[in-house]
This record gives sequence, structure tokens and C-alpha cells, in this order.
Amino acid sequence: FLDHADGVIEYGTALRRDIAAAIRRHRPELVITLNHRDTWGGVAWNTPDHVAVGRAALDAAGDAGNRWIFPELAEQGLEPWDGVRWVAVAGSSSPTHAVDAAAGLDRAVRSLLEHRTYIEVLTDEDPESYARRFLTANATATGERFGGRPAVAFELFPRG
Repeated sequence: FLDHADGVIEYGTALRRDIAAAIRRHRPELVITLNHRDTWGGVAWNTPDHVAVGRAALDAAGDAGNRWIFPELAEQGLEPWDGVRWVAVAGSSSPTHAVDAAAGLDRAVRSLLEHRTYIEVLTDEDPESYARRFLTANATATGERFGGRPAVAFELFPRG
């Protein structure tokens, strides 16, 4: 993730700086990140990488607009961007919003298959079948809480 090695990503200023640089470069109004809490729904332990990236993304959304934090980014042509209006956290145990996911399911399966080796450790099932079943089940369960269509839920944090 942003040239930080998988499995050993650590929360800190280096990670915040890299995410803030990406925000300054792309200038989004919405930043999407993943669950930054210790658990998934209070029942399954979250990985340190997920916690670090999620927390750093929340903090970097503010860092990106602060000219006093990471002034070297401005020297590299990445001027402060204070235009992030929301940070949406996927996988939150406290979702507040959902987005229809039906049209993106095939692309989500292809994305998850980029972690084929990880999936092969989790199950003896064909990785593509597993990814499709896993994502479909999650989207269907979420959709039952948010209007009936397959969906992905987010906890939305407004900024400003």
C-alpha cells in the first residue's frame, strides 16, 4: 500500500504523509478507507495493517489541508487540499450509509482475486468461487438492512 510492505504497515507520520500526498494529488471530496477498529463487528480480530491504514486515512484527510504538516509536500508541488468533505469507512461495525453494489460485483471479485494466495490459505474452495460467494453474501446481508438491493455499507465521517 503506497509502497509500504504488506503485512508490516505501521501507523505513523510516514504513512500519514503518503496518504496526505495522495489526497493532495487527487483532491477528492470523499476518501474511502477500511475498518480502523480492533475488531470486525466485535467478533473477529482486525489485522494491524487494516487498523493502521484506516486510522492514518482518517488523520491524513485533515493533514492534507494543513500547510504546517508535511511542508515538504508543498515543496514537491503538492499544495494543501482542504476539500475532503467526508471519510467513508468500509467494514465498520457502525454503518450509517450504504451504496448499491450490484453493478460492481464482478469487478469486486476480480479485485479480491488479486489476493489469490491469501484466499488459497483460507479455503480449499476454488478462489473465484470463494470470492464470489463471500462478496455476494456480504452484499446481500448488507442490502437487507439498507433497502433490499446488494450493497456495501460505510460509516460516514463528515469533515469540517
